[in-house]
Parts: sequence; structure tokens; C-alpha cells
Amino acid sequence: MSTAASYNPALPHATDCRLAVHGGRPIQPEGPPTWPLLDAAVETALNRAFADGSWGKYHGSHCLALNEMLVTMHSREHVVLTCSGTAAVELALRGLRVGTGDEVLLSAYDFEGNFKNVLAVGAKPVLIDIDPQTGQLDVTQLELARSPQTKAIIASHLHGGVVDMPALRAFANQYQLAVIEDAAQMPGAMIHGRIAGTWGDIGILSFGGSKLLTSGRGGALFTNDSTIVQRIRLHTQRGNDTYPLSELQAAVLLPQFERLTERNRRRAANVGLLLEMLRDTKGLSSFVGSNDCGNSFKSLDFPIVTARVNQPGFYKLGFWYDSAQFGGLSRDQFACSLRAEGIALDPGFRALHLTHSKGRFRAVNDLPNASRADTSLLVLHHPVLLGSENDLRQIAEALSKVTRSVCQDELQKRHH
Repeated sequence: MSTAASYNPALPHATDCRLAVHGGRPIQPEGPPTWPLLDAAVETALNRAFADGSWGKYHGSHCLALNEMLVTMHSREHVVLTCSGTAAVELALRGLRVGTGDEVLLSAYDFEGNFKNVLAVGAKPVLIDIDPQTGQLDVTQLELARSPQTKAIIASHLHGGVVDMPALRAFANQYQLAVIEDAAQMPGAMIHGRIAGTWGDIGILSFGGSKLLTSGRGGALFTNDSTIVQRIRLHTQRGNDTYPLSELQAAVLLPQFERLTERNRRRAANVGLLLEMLRDTKGLSSFVGSNDCGNSFKSLDFPIVTARVNQPGFYKLGFWYDSAQFGGLSRDQFACSLRAEGIALDPGFRALHLTHSKGRFRAVNDLPNASRADTSLLVLHHPVLLGSENDLRQIAEALSKVTRSVCQDELQKRHH
């Protein structure tokens, strides 16, 4: 990657080297790219739905077409379209007959909705620590977490990392536990040789407003088990569908699915280029591949990567942040500085065990890695990953600018 190798972070972006948070000129004055992007195919779909009146129908061709696309894409017999990915997880639990007295295993670092869905059906969440490198559910802790009340596992792939699904699946099969695979952040990704969501008894997608495929709201679940679908139908059908995805939402999703493979490739290639630019940046370790940013996707060329076992999706790109390498600057202060420079780098989720009453869950050990994630995870939002090399270079420049500022502050403190 000669273009990345030629980048010199020591060169200032402008004569004004003050941080934007201190009144300096931002690296990206217009801010991070907005989402969703302007898309002519989506505009055409909206105009057609208006012209033929399908936008206002209960039942039309768009939801049927989306259903069929998802069935084909995931090689699953059944798809249920829903009003959100959160609702899809709840319906998955109900379809599995998870309820009062049952326990559900999930990561202590996960989207809050998954935790609350377990509570919503009357079951108890059992929180498992995360892998210290990848930030994903640590499958080596599953045996410690299991009890006679365990009925299901929720496995979420987050921030460019992937759960060890072969090991998780083997464990679930051994003890006859159901698996809900949350692929909300990774539509179309390949996880250990299978498309994301298909390791689970039920797979989940989200079409929320910030997601890679967006209809503002919406979600889907897919499975091969007709009994699960029948239980879901009994819960949702009350004269009409109480958890619906609209025809208009389906209409705008269809053209986005057609470009998903292309965009996933572009995002993956840009992740490789960005991590190459950041290879010498100390204090940031990506979730992707090696713990060293310099080795992660170092020579990424997507046609070569397609032969690999994992081709993760990049709704967010996760980094472990080491404040000691940035003069003690907290993760939140660092994120604030980058946001001021126009870079969409933000704190990750709050850890579930630190934000909920201990009486609402059972925890496996002290969850040290999830506690670390609560204060040490950063996530880069995906729209920039469809941008140009210059967009990525500005991220590297902003990081370099903050690093230089921290170093200068440290030197001034020593002199005083």
C-alpha cells in the first residue's frame, strides 16, 4: 500500500495546530458524512411506490419481494419482517418459548435492547465477559455460565469483530440450547465461512436509521424452524400484524440490498487502508485481526479476502483505547476531541453489568474485560468507510493532531 506508506503524520494539516475543541480549525470542517447517503435507486423506489400507491397498502409486492430476497440470501425457509431489530430479538425469544424461570446467556458488552428483551419475556440475563482482543462474547466462559435453567444464547457480532460461532454452536448443540445470532451490524458478512445469522437457530437483522441497510426503522428474523415461526405468528397476529415492516420501508430496502455486496467490499477495503495508515499509532488496537493495528488487514485486497473464513461487516469499527498512550486523556475526552475535528469516533456501549441493578441478572465472574470496555472502547461510524482515500487520511491526520497536542501538553507540564 504505497499510498498509505507515503503518508507522513508529522506534517501538520494547517498552520493553526490548535485542537478544534480549543478553537482551532477542524481537520474536517464540514463534519462527518451524513447517513443515509443520497441514492438515486432509493429515490426511484420511493417515486414508484408513490406513483403506484403501494406506499400506503397493508399488503403489496415490496414486502413479498424483500422476504423472498432474504430467504434466498440466507438459504433459510422462513423470514419474518418486523418493525425493528429489537423487536426481532424479542420475537425470537418468544418463538423459542423462553420465559419465566429460564436463563439466557449473552455478552456483558452488548446492545442494551438484547438485555431488556430477555427481561421482557420474563427470563434472566446471564452476563459473560468478552474476549480481551476482539471485544466479542468469550465462548470459553459458556460452560461456567450454563445452569439447568439455561435455555438460549444471544450472540452479537459487534464493531467489526466476530464471535467464535463454530465453538458456540458446538456448545449449544451439546446441551441442546437455542442460539439467536444477532447480525444487526453485519448484513451480508461472512462469519467462519457462513453468511452472518445462519449459525443461529434464528438470525436477526436490523434496518434502523443508522444501519448499513436503512429504512429508518425495521428488522427481520430468519429460521428453518416452522414451529418457531408459528409461535411468533400467534403472538403478533391480532387482527393485523402488531410488529409490521411497511411496504414503503421494504421498497427502499430492496435497492440497498442490491448494492450490499459492493458496499461491503468497499468498506472492508477502506478499513484495510485506514488501519495501514494507523499502523504506527500507539494506544489504539482494532477489533479486526491482530491486536496490532499495523498487522490488521495490512495488505487487504478484497478478492483475496473472499477466500478467508471471515469477512466481517463494518457498521462500526471498534478500537481499544489506551489512555496512558495519550497523556492520560480519558476515552470520552479523546472522542470529544476527534468529534470536534469532524471525525465520527465515539464511545462504545455501556457495559450491561454497570448500568443495571444486580438483581436483574446473573454474572459470570467479575467481568473485567467488559468493565474495561465501558471506559476504553471507541467506535468509528461507517459512512466514512464508503468515502475516498482522502477521507480516511483526514481521520489519520486528526488522530495525529490530537496526539501531537497531548505530547506538547506533556512537555509543557514537565518544564513547569
